[in-house]
Amino acid sequence: MKLLVIEDQKELSDNIQVYLENEGYICEVVASISKASEKLYGYSYDLILLDLMLPDGDGLDLLQTIKSNWPELGILIISAKNALDDKIAGLNMGADDYLAKPFHLAELNARLKAIYRRKQQMGEDLISFENISMNMDTYEVRVNDETIELTRKEFDLLHYFIVNKNRLLTKQAIAEHLWGDFMDSADSFDFVYQHIKNLRRKIVNAGGMDVIHTVYGTGYKLKA
Repeated sequence: MKLLVIEDQKELSDNIQVYLENEGYICEVVASISKASEKLYGYSYDLILLDLMLPDGDGLDLLQTIKSNWPELGILIISAKNALDDKIAGLNMGADDYLAKPFHLAELNARLKAIYRRKQQMGEDLISFENISMNMDTYEVRVNDETIELTRKEFDLLHYFIVNKNRLLTKQAIAEHLWGDFMDSADSFDFVYQHIKNLRRKIVNAGGMDVIHTVYGTGYKLKA
């Protein structure tokens, strides 16, 4: 999952970033509405963690902008302003959930994962494609009922393919999704090819079909 954290309290944002990166997220942090806008217009994200009190404006205004331009994004509001009217306003404007400060990072993680499941997987913990199944809670992958061992990046790569099945994914899009926006300056994306090669090999060795198709000169597509 690729997450943009919009939070101006550095100690809190640092703690969130370290915790969620250890949980496997690609996590980027900004401290203002202006910086958040630059990120949103330049890169793609799965989830937004949004503080309501920001140094250059009201987070609710940014929420309205996000829902107008990127309605598919999952948004979790975090704010010390736990008044009922703020919570209702954020939810009515399209936020998916609201978490008042202070909060436990484990609860934050659980709520983000729940939003992501609802957005990407129709609320399911188990997703599948052909003879491949993935359990998003246990991180178990099975091919023809045989469990295969994947690295975290391979797991995230397979999940990215499945939720985008039949869509063309460029090497750059895959790199940015799995490694963050700094990958747009990479000299090459050979490492993407290597991860896909390893993932293909493990699936085929377990008796699965080679469902990751190369679109030469462009990228890859998951299809039957």
